[in-house]
Amino acid sequence: MTRLFQFLESTGVAGMTWGNAAMILVGIVFITLAITKDYEPLLLVPIGFGVVVGNIPYPQGMPLGVYDSGSVLSYLYFGVSQGIFPPLIFLGIGAMTDFSTMLSNPKLVLLGAAAQIGIFLTFLGALALGFTASEAGAIGIIGGADGPTAIFLSAKLAPHLLGAIAIAAYSYMALVPVIQPPIMKLLTTEAERKIRMKPPREVSRRMRIIFPIAAFLICALIAPGSLALLGMLFFGNLLKESGVTERLAQSARTAMIDIVTILLGFSVGASTQAVRMVEIDGTMVNKGFLTSDSLLIFALGALSFCVATVGGVLFAKLMNLFLKDKINPLVGAAGVSAVPDSARVVQMIGRQSDPNNFLLMHAMAPNVAGVIGSAIAAGVLWSFLVG
Repeated sequence: MTRLFQFLESTGVAGMTWGNAAMILVGIVFITLAITKDYEPLLLVPIGFGVVVGNIPYPQGMPLGVYDSGSVLSYLYFGVSQGIFPPLIFLGIGAMTDFSTMLSNPKLVLLGAAAQIGIFLTFLGALALGFTASEAGAIGIIGGADGPTAIFLSAKLAPHLLGAIAIAAYSYMALVPVIQPPIMKLLTTEAERKIRMKPPREVSRRMRIIFPIAAFLICALIAPGSLALLGMLFFGNLLKESGVTERLAQSARTAMIDIVTILLGFSVGASTQAVRMVEIDGTMVNKGFLTSDSLLIFALGALSFCVATVGGVLFAKLMNLFLKDKINPLVGAAGVSAVPDSARVVQMIGRQSDPNNFLLMHAMAPNVAGVIGSAIAAGVLWSFLVG
């Protein structure tokens, strides 16, 4: 009977808390949204199931969790905590990205830069709410709507907030079709949404090969902190555009990025333990997911994402004051680097006003520029805050 009672006490049911139950419910909601609403299923299914796995209680002394030295999950999480997975994701993104639309209309790069205003305003907001400079920098990057970049920077600046920041970043990426349309419609008129842009011009193969090399040198020299992310992004793009390494490019954009996405999503989800007590200066402090800081991070992340969308749309309207060939302001919303969902949203909203208006290729220009911009912003913040 003693053994029986010991066994019963060791079960997950005995150790279940309301916090664990709440987080398991969150994981199930993520999975449901991914399957029924098709909200970023490649991300939300691994993350959601990881949240469920990470919140099953287990006895002390059994190394099973992400934060337990020697556990299987801790080895998987090593790629997140040490910033290994995000550059590999960027390698795959580079191998599947076509920069031709951006190169054919370089002024659209400015929209990707304008959308990064959300990062720096959120940084200031986090400072005002009492977060440290390093924590504020990691939180601010959520505004770039770039999950791998958010994970990479938070692993360097605020690893104790990594789980909350990663979940917030990927959640808002998945909710692009919900968050952006009302803002886009509010800031534009029906006539502006009907603006048709000239088709992108053809870009030579030589330019497509030179671009990743030249762009990396410029970006890395300006912001050395972005070297790992942009180095892999442009390396992947060079594999694609060179024409002589198609096997490598194919592996990077298919099998490799799929494997890394699975491991990253699952291990990030598993890191969201509801309660994780850590002794600091003789006092037990909750470093788990369910804290007031996590709620503030989600609120700041939502605000950051909205501000980034506003910044891109308004900057497009500002540019139109000086341009002969007008830009459809909706395209500015694609400056957030949620590739390619924000570009698809631009196409969707544009076709609601004019069914024959095709904005997708134009929107991809600020979209991929936003990826570069968020990585540069992360590098600048890292250099500034560490220095």
